[in-house]
Amino acid sequence: MKRLVLVGALVGAFAASPALAQNKSTSLGSVTIGKKVMADGKPLAPGTYQIRLTGEDAKPGVGQAPDAEKYVEFVKGGKVVAKEVATVISAEDMAKIAKSRRPAAGTAKVETLKGNDYVRVWVNKAGTNYLVNLPAGS
Repeated sequence: MKRLVLVGALVGAFAASPALAQNKSTSLGSVTIGKKVMADGKPLAPGTYQIRLTGEDAKPGVGQAPDAEKYVEFVKGGKVVAKEVATVISAEDMAKIAKSRRPAAGTAKVETLKGNDYVRVWVNKAGTNYLVNLPAGS
């Protein structure tokens, strides 16, 4: 009887682990967006948001690496308010292509891009850069 209970517990634990892994999200940090933008097809009000990596890969474009884009969530007050695609760039590649000053590891920055049409949310988590370009809201 004890073996049956032990086997049942182990089977249950292994069966649950893939489901838990799919729901796992990783905090990338928090950012303050100073103006209204569009995210997830909806207006996103100015304010401070927690950015979480969902662990879900976006479908790669032609010629892109499979992990070149990932989904991130914008969280406010414990509630997910938007989900967007972030471009993932290594520190080595970013050093070759970045024209502006990069955020230090473990920090983030929000910048309005030339022409004021987009706001870039740029998070540097342990040297990996996550860039989300959000259209300016009306």
